[in-house]
Amino acid sequence: MIVLIALVASTLVFRLMGALGVRRFDTWVVAAAHGMAVMLVLAASAHFVPKGVTVMPNHADMVAIVPPFVPFPSLMVYLTGVFELLGALGLVIRSTRWAAGLALALLFVLLLPANVYAAVADIPFGGEAATPLWQRIPEQILYIAIVLWAAASAPRPQWAQRPLLRRA
Repeated sequence: MIVLIALVASTLVFRLMGALGVRRFDTWVVAAAHGMAVMLVLAASAHFVPKGVTVMPNHADMVAIVPPFVPFPSLMVYLTGVFELLGALGLVIRSTRWAAGLALALLFVLLLPANVYAAVADIPFGGEAATPLWQRIPEQILYIAIVLWAAASAPRPQWAQRPLLRRA
């Protein structure tokens, strides 16, 4: 829940900055992209926190929610943390926002089984009870919607502007 609060609060702060004259944040979509970046940095930090740290979720908590069918769970946690950090960086750079948004949408879809597994197996996370599915799935859909909105607002690279099929 803290990551959702971080997303909403930081988006509002960025948009307020835009309203006060900071041109970078003069649209909701850019404020939301930056808010998502803040959320991703917060979420990704848990992937690298040692097991002994108990003030926030840690690497061991993240490994615990990896479904049994995923190989090398510890490595996957580190890897997804790196992807989240790269995605955060990509969202704040206008020229990479399109690719970052699409990549993050795919990442969020791929991470959904871990969230479902954690809820169904009732695995505690960061000392708290597992987030119920009725909350987690709409959150994940919201995250996907925001990164796709950010991607749609950004210029596409030249190679992505060409149609895949040509009409005869």
